[in-house]
Amino acid sequence: MPKLERQVTICNKLGLHARAATKLAILASDFDASITLIQGDKQASAASVLGLLMLETGMGKRITIKAEGKDAEAALDAICALIDAKFDEAS
Repeated sequence: MPKLERQVTICNKLGLHARAATKLAILASDFDASITLIQGDKQASAASVLGLLMLETGMGKRITIKAEGKDAEAALDAICALIDAKFDEAS
């Protein structure tokens, strides 16, 4: 099983807030992969909205995303695209 890792910067104004975390969790659950987000000494499953909120990730923060499983690469591509698109928020 591939084990992949990427770093990405949160660039939306509100950071990883409730709506953004929900979008990310729903997206993560579409893939056959175990996905973890890491910021500093905190980490959370990408499929857990509450866990993602506990990371307290704000604008400009750099996070590491780790994915393991059959869809690891596709999952990383999709999650990085969502983050780069500022979670499809207007600003």
